[in-house]
Amino acid sequence: MAGIQIKATDGSGEFTAYVVEPKAKPAGVVVLIQEIFGVNQAMRDTAAWVADLGFIAVAPDLFWRIEPGIDITDKSDAEWKRAFELFQAFDQVKGVEDLKATVAAARTLPGANGKVATMGYCLGGRLAFMMAEQSDADANISYYGVGLDGLLDGLSKIRKPLVVHIADKDEYFPPEGRAKVVAATKGHPHIDSFVYPNADHAFARVNGIHWDGLSATIANGRSAEALAAALA
Repeated sequence: MAGIQIKATDGSGEFTAYVVEPKAKPAGVVVLIQEIFGVNQAMRDTAAWVADLGFIAVAPDLFWRIEPGIDITDKSDAEWKRAFELFQAFDQVKGVEDLKATVAAARTLPGANGKVATMGYCLGGRLAFMMAEQSDADANISYYGVGLDGLLDGLSKIRKPLVVHIADKDEYFPPEGRAKVVAATKGHPHIDSFVYPNADHAFARVNGIHWDGLSATIANGRSAEALAAALA
């Protein structure tokens, strides 16, 4: 486990990315995109899982422009309040630019094979969808992204695999919005959208309050297959 520094493309400074390496290299890289809680223990555990799959995991600190090193949980009202404050203050356009810089850096990491995917959760799920439309990442995986129905105009730009995991009981993404995403992505040559019955937002958050073991296992299996196909 280590960290790397990545230069922002707008010249405003550098940000840190948490890194976990697999046992065998060269390997593909998975850029993990955080939730609204920062690069916390759940994200670090996810990075360990990605490394166990055989990939280099890189989790950039996307809240660095607001406050570096945010590390909170979903276990208290105070932390939820802080998380939503961070979400409101976060500049998604800058976030995508920081993710593009992370992908570029990841391609040249020692032990990397040059192929990079993104995989994001919650806010990160939205950003992964945006990366599918705006970046050269080799694959993108979105877990319960919020407001994805507002991004559908860019579907024609997607040229690499995108996997979309949708919670059927997502309290932060209304049913009509979810239905629009499912309908719009159906039949797209590069997009697979999956809906998980009775699963709430953040069903795959490690040790999270809405953890759903069955949905998480199925979704994670599909993600692993997509990563293996794109990063081999």
